[in-house]
Amino acid sequence: MDDIKNINIKQFLSEQGISPKQERTAYGMYLSPFRPETAPSFKVDYNKNLWYDFGLGEGGSIIDLVMKLDSCSVNEAVAKLENGSFSFHCSESTEPVQSTMQIELVKLLQNIRLIDYLQSKRSISIDIAREYCQEVHYTTNGKPFFAIGFQSDAGGWELRNEYFKGSTSPKSPTTIGNSSPTCLLFEGFMDMLSYLTLKNAIRPTVDMAVLNSVHNLHRAEDFLKRHQTIHCFLDNDDAGRRAFTAVEKLGRETIDQSPFYRNLKDLNEYIVTHRLKSAQEPTKESMQTPIHKSNNTPTSKSRKI
Repeated sequence: MDDIKNINIKQFLSEQGISPKQERTAYGMYLSPFRPETAPSFKVDYNKNLWYDFGLGEGGSIIDLVMKLDSCSVNEAVAKLENGSFSFHCSESTEPVQSTMQIELVKLLQNIRLIDYLQSKRSISIDIAREYCQEVHYTTNGKPFFAIGFQSDAGGWELRNEYFKGSTSPKSPTTIGNSSPTCLLFEGFMDMLSYLTLKNAIRPTVDMAVLNSVHNLHRAEDFLKRHQTIHCFLDNDDAGRRAFTAVEKLGRETIDQSPFYRNLKDLNEYIVTHRLKSAQEPTKESMQTPIHKSNNTPTSKSRKI
């Protein structure tokens, strides 16, 4: 139970596409997820990892938050957080935080700032990024913005630029099928782009699934069950480990690829770190990148692919 309560509330909300409207070092103020409002009244204490809704006069741990959001019992909330099967249920009249966001234009990725962000900050191949992403122009409260956009199966957009990480509704996974018995499972689209950049492969022959949040795992289960083998490129954190355990329960051969970027948050951090080291130490260009290989046999639940 203590492990569940330690799940980071700020990260949890971010995975639902909910970002603070005002932020300080120790806390963030959000629009309440329980009702429509224009002034933020929902506080998350980052140090104590607790929330409090001033409009309701209620607060508590992440378990209390899921109980209220999903109208479920303590045991049900714990189970949802353990297996990543949380679904974000609000009252019908409640608008999500991103409700003021309006997509204005979707076009070929060509903005120089976005390209520079992908190349210099994320070490991503632009040719690969253009195959899977678009340049999305949108407005928030009437103000124009632009970002790299990655579309989900349900039609929502995952949006990224150097200063913003968000999404539009509806949130869902993104699946790419090639009738392969093998599926690569990624937590976010930057991880997928990182893998393809490492492999120098624009269109791999294997299937791929991007969760766009570990809390979308239950929405990807039907797609994952079609495969004999699932390679998991999930984050090296508690949420990633819980998601991997949930994938194992699907009864397929499940391979954990996170040991190849151990001590780093995710696969994108691996490629950025590796390329920085390669640039600084040219003589070490041959350092091992196991996921490049394709002719090795598995050892326990880790396999080079």
